[in-house]
Amino acid sequence: MNKLKRLNELIKIVEGLKKEGKKIVFTNGCFDILHLGHIRYLREAKRRGDVLIIGLNSDKSVRSLKGRDRPLVKEKDRAEILGALEMVDYIVVFDELTPKNLIDRILPDILAKGGDWKKEEVVGRDTVEAQGGKVVIIPEVKGYSTSALINKIQKTS
Repeated sequence: MNKLKRLNELIKIVEGLKKEGKKIVFTNGCFDILHLGHIRYLREAKRRGDVLIIGLNSDKSVRSLKGRDRPLVKEKDRAEILGALEMVDYIVVFDELTPKNLIDRILPDILAKGGDWKKEEVVGRDTVEAQGGKVVIIPEVKGYSTSALINKIQKTS
């Protein structure tokens, strides 16, 4: 099964899943270099519902957020890597700086973010909570971050 979907295709899938009573969990990120912190985070996010959807920042979006030297891994490859994970059900790539449009269109039951976020700062919180959903902050796995990994690699180069 190809887990990478276009937004319009994903919306139809989500509508069907909701009719079946499935709880939809949404999270987003760059996932530039996948590490143990990501795996544990995604596993915990999936545990909160039945279906886990990842909004994946496009290469253009990552460059805007992280700088011209990022991403290190292209979006097509990042999507394929994420799609190989058992806990990931669907992936949708987005160009914007935030996933607000995706959240407004998908209307997940659970919006998951990492522990470096405060609930009040989470983009899409208003949309999710207005329809009876919840925002869940999942604690960080200490010592794991893509930026820290990149800095470590650059120091040893």
